[in-house]
Amino acid sequence: MSEAVSGAVPSGVGTIVVGNFPLSSGQWIPEHSHPQHHQLAWTRRGVLGVAVDDTYWVLPPTRALWLPAGIVHRTGATRDAVLRSLYLEQDRCDLNWREPTAVGVDGLLAQLIDHLNREDLADDARLRAEAVVLDLLHPLPIMPIDVPQPVDERVCAVADALLADPADPRNLEAHARAIGVSRRTLTRLFVHDTGMSFDRWRTHMRLRAALPLLAEGQSVSRAARTVGYATPSAFLAAFRRVVGTSPKHYLNGNVFFEAHDTTSR
Repeated sequence: MSEAVSGAVPSGVGTIVVGNFPLSSGQWIPEHSHPQHHQLAWTRRGVLGVAVDDTYWVLPPTRALWLPAGIVHRTGATRDAVLRSLYLEQDRCDLNWREPTAVGVDGLLAQLIDHLNREDLADDARLRAEAVVLDLLHPLPIMPIDVPQPVDERVCAVADALLADPADPRNLEAHARAIGVSRRTLTRLFVHDTGMSFDRWRTHMRLRAALPLLAEGQSVSRAARTVGYATPSAFLAAFRRVVGTSPKHYLNGNVFFEAHDTTSR
């Protein structure tokens, strides 16, 4: 993995500056960090993805992600989007969340971000608008779906095949044969390398793969079929078991229940 670089931050008046970065579908900004600035990543259209190590957030326009200063991350688009980021000087920012945190974006906050994006905004008006931003940032009580990235080349071969085609119907034994190891060996390797059983890892991977599709407006039935579920009800049951709520509530951020992932570890 290449070493993460320090991302450039636009200059501006006050504590908050706005950056705009067009992203085409599938395009990713390589790993980087902003050592002196907190970042709020958001898009008005399309769907963003933000990855911090093995943790991945899906961001439709109703959600933004707070990234504390110094956090190494990658940002991309699952659908054409414009990454609109607020950068806040950490030494002058009263908000100091220490972990990446999803926040809800309602109409007022969206309009305020657009307001701060204006190039003709007078300095005093900009400072007044900045003072309101932090009051509108409220954490969403949701968790991302973790899909640990393996490092063992044999496990990587299986993971890569599943990531390329989440609907791949082959079971653990078939994947083991494909890479030339026994079922027992692959079972052990998967747990050792990812901390999850094969079935649990594949479930998490499929659910995460479905989120951008749902955020783009695809039906549950179509998204479920795309990632390998025979019926929407089976997909919804798996989602609720892992995440603790429905995909709709997860994406809208308006409710959250404690997750009880009973998939075999």
